Amino acid sequence: MPALIAAPARIEAAGTESKIIDEFAGRVNSGHTAVSVARMQSPEGWREPGQRPEFEEITVVLHGMLEVESEEGTLQVRAGQAVSVKPGEWVRYSTPEAGGAEYIAVCLPAFAPETVHRDPQS
Repeated sequence: MPALIAAPARIEAAGTESKIIDEFAGRVNSGHTAVSVARMQSPEGWREPGQRPEFEEITVVLHGMLEVESEEGTLQVRAGQAVSVKPGEWVRYSTPEAGGAEYIAVCLPAFAPETVHRDPQS
């Protein structure tokens, strides 16, 4: 029988402002280790440290704009667009525009704090 995920788990976020992470599937809420699916809501001005994760991350922007910095340049990912980051790539996410952004992040395998490898905060 299909398993209902009745509600997400609220996860603490890294970064300069308060970002909301609601994990629907993943290590915390459902015990999934192969994939995590979370809805993110980040305010204008939010920025997290750079990271070099061990997992692939596919992000679908629902509202606003997510800025994605990499070693090759910067992308502005807008509502209706998505971005895919391969394991081992350096990346930094931010939401600099008014209104912030809302997006869905899918991580393969599931997100885990010990596999994200964030840059030291300065």
